[in-house]
Amino acid sequence: MRIALLTYSTKPRGGVVHTLALAEALSRAGADVDVWTLGRGGDSTFYRPVDPAVGVRAVPFPEVPGEDVGARIQRSIAVLRDAFTPGDYDVVHAQDCISANAALPCLRTIHHLDTFTTPALVACHERAVVEPVGRVCVSESVAAEVKAGWGLTPTVIPNGVDADRFARAAGPAGDADRAMWRSRLGPYVLALGGIEPRKGSIDLLEAYALIRRRRPDVRLVFAGGETLFDYRDYRAAFERRAAELGVHHEMLGVVDEDVLPGLVAGASAMAFVSTKEGFGLAAMEALAAGVPVVARDLPVLREVFGDAVRFAAEPMAMGGSLASVLAEPPDPAPGRALAASYTWEAAAAAHLAFYAQHLSEGGGRA
Repeated sequence: MRIALLTYSTKPRGGVVHTLALAEALSRAGADVDVWTLGRGGDSTFYRPVDPAVGVRAVPFPEVPGEDVGARIQRSIAVLRDAFTPGDYDVVHAQDCISANAALPCLRTIHHLDTFTTPALVACHERAVVEPVGRVCVSESVAAEVKAGWGLTPTVIPNGVDADRFARAAGPAGDADRAMWRSRLGPYVLALGGIEPRKGSIDLLEAYALIRRRRPDVRLVFAGGETLFDYRDYRAAFERRAAELGVHHEMLGVVDEDVLPGLVAGASAMAFVSTKEGFGLAAMEALAAGVPVVARDLPVLREVFGDAVRFAAEPMAMGGSLASVLAEPPDPAPGRALAASYTWEAAAAAHLAFYAQHLSEGGGRA
């Protein structure tokens, strides 16, 4: 079976992490897999090495100074569509709104649903939900949102987790990496994904200001943040609020993949307060490393994490929960067991069954 997986970026965003791990697991299961992406900023490959058995097709995508978000996304769709060769594959599976619009008709994974106000982006999002020939969601909660909004019934296939990699970072093999981060940062609460509205960054800032009263030694650290969207206004509001609260934070930007597990494992806690998520892969990796997680109280995160994390709905409760896990870290064993229960091998097997079903239904190329 020849499979094309499509994603919109080479950078370490959640959907891209998912795409590469799934591609490698499918390849180990015997499939012939290529990953197609846009090579933004001159990239010719992904943020990390990819198993050589997986083909990487990075389509050049030069930057256009002054281009607004809507125009960039429309150009992204057009450039990827013009380069992609769907006839080479039995299965075409897009992992996001942009690549789905470029590859229709295709299969689509809907990781989470977005809300746009620009007409072109609203139309892009709508097509990527309605027009694929089949859909996957990584949680029952998101599948229920799709059914409620469009009357469609996606197949639910949970994410895998590279739990061993993060567990190793928390053990003797990761001592030096954890010590390096703790020496640089001191005790820290970690948030992955940058400063942006969907990540609830200003809410986290408010929560951090509360715990600083009791734990002035604890630093708030943000890592990641690669995105297509322009969040300058939100980031300016974040910085204004930080100044008003008199608190400081550390922005690491995109962290190299080889040192990320040590950064996660070295944290005193992870704050995972996104307003929308499909699964919560970064939080699951933190649990694999034995790091306590405070998550926003969302149905999808209740579904995926159960009792393995602390939930909080608003900044005051987030601050209280963070202070609690910092003072008395919970038993890490349940979280580690939960993370280890999600494997990419299981995800790949479920995807292959999903692909076989679509092909057997006589629809030709999936």
